[in-house]
Parts: sequence; C-alpha cells; structure tokens
Amino acid sequence: MSDFLINISSSKKYQLINITGQVLDCLKKSKTKEGFLIVFVPHSTCALIANEDEEGVKEDILERIKALAPDKNYQHNRIDNNAQAHIIASILGPSLTFPIKNGEIVRGTWQDIFLVELDGPRSLRKVVVKIIYNLTAQI
Repeated sequence: MSDFLINISSSKKYQLINITGQVLDCLKKSKTKEGFLIVFVPHSTCALIANEDEEGVKEDILERIKALAPDKNYQHNRIDNNAQAHIIASILGPSLTFPIKNGEIVRGTWQDIFLVELDGPRSLRKVVVKIIYNLTAQI
C-alpha cells in the first residue's frame, strides 16, 4: 500500500477544483500496476466528485449543488453559519475509488477528479490518496 497527501487551497465559497493531475502523480510515484486508488477528504464541509472539466458543466454542477440545501434557518448555523456546507458534503460524500489497470486509473474519457469546496475560501484542504495494490501483479 502507498499513502499520499495532497494540500489544496480554495478561493471561493463554492468551487470545483480539479485535482486529477495531483492524484495521477501519486499513482505514478507508487509505480502500482494493478489495484485500487482511493481519494478521501478528511473534512466535513467539502466533498469529491468525478466529472468533466468543462466550464459550462462545472457552473451547472455548482448551481445544482447550491440548490441541495437552500438558504434557511438551520440549527447548526447558530454555531458557525455553515450548515449548508455540512449538508451538501454529506450528500456528495468524502471519497472516490478507482480501479488501477496497467498503471492507469480506470475512468471515463471525460471523468476528472474534483474537490468540491463548500465552505471557502480555505487556505488548506487535505486530500488523502491511498493506493492498494495487488501484490501478485507487482512481481
């Protein structure tokens, strides 16, 4: 197994940040040929998705994400005014898993990996990449 940590910063309250290149760098460093790659965010106000890196679709995704938890008097907002971020992150989820085949992650032609910032801007978001390899395939 190999473990990596990617540090990301965000500049907006809601933002899609393409982290595909950093994730692929982790896979390359691991030299893994077969197995699974897990991407995980240890935060409760951001999430991960896989989708196309095209401006129109990214705007559409952010618009729908915001609609998942419209402005309202949430109980949690009495503490730190970010209930919407917690709710949306819970719906989207903190992790993605990809099979690794022949040293590449298996994904669709247009699937990139995005950190979904829901409570920015933030100077530091951590992304954990864990690679689980098939021991027999490494020999």
